Amino acid sequence: MEQQNAAGDDAPVRIDTSKPHPARMYDWFLGGKDNYPVDEELGRQLVGFAPVIPVMARMNRAFMHRATRWVADQGVRQFLDIGTGIPTEPNLHQVAQDVAADARVVYCDNDPIVLVHAEALLRGTPEGVVDYVQADARDTAAIVEQARRTLDFERPVALSLIALLHFISDEDGAYELVERLKEELAPGSYLVMSHLTPDFHPEEASKKVVDLYRAGGLTMDMRSRERFARFFEGLDVVDPGMVAAEAWHPELGEPVPGQEGVLSGAYVAVARKA
Repeated sequence: MEQQNAAGDDAPVRIDTSKPHPARMYDWFLGGKDNYPVDEELGRQLVGFAPVIPVMARMNRAFMHRATRWVADQGVRQFLDIGTGIPTEPNLHQVAQDVAADARVVYCDNDPIVLVHAEALLRGTPEGVVDYVQADARDTAAIVEQARRTLDFERPVALSLIALLHFISDEDGAYELVERLKEELAPGSYLVMSHLTPDFHPEEASKKVVDLYRAGGLTMDMRSRERFARFFEGLDVVDPGMVAAEAWHPELGEPVPGQEGVLSGAYVAVARKA
């Protein structure tokens, strides 16, 4: 399938609708319309097995809102969101610029459909800046190079990796890409991350979810708390530490409808680079 790219160029954006994509599935879980039958098919299989998955997706997104607001309240005015996914309001830049109108935000994703909708992402406050980078998360050099058009890496940046790294295996360089990005961050920067884990659910249930994703041609590596913690080596994790998404400063946001009694199934943390 071809669509015009967001910049209005004549070159078409090619969208592969032959296999599911995590960003489009996430959109479907959130009730969006920017997905295709192949995404819905796998999404329905997952929800058929675990009906709470859409609520879990909203709980993960609610953590992103709370963490972004918290980091902005610490004085950070630059944000790099890798694996941003399809726009769902409020977006990260709207949360950050609600705290600080001059916040500068760069979104990055590798799914062309996100590029198609980039114009929606690029509407920030007059005082702030919002930009978009199309690149694979593993191509950290390209991401940083393009992000430098908007962000000053000599000053603190909040790096958001929300619901991304469980789609990248150890063998495919998950830890290495995070280390490369951490090296680029100035002191006073923050790493904000959420990650699916098998720790909160029965082993057979987690295995079934992994198997469904893999049957759809997608990598899925739910990491334990110990493996999740490796991403934060060399950083100072802020309170309340590495916890379930619903346990990270719930007072900073509103409960997700249907959240009561539901486990998010994800570890989250926010950590500062000294």
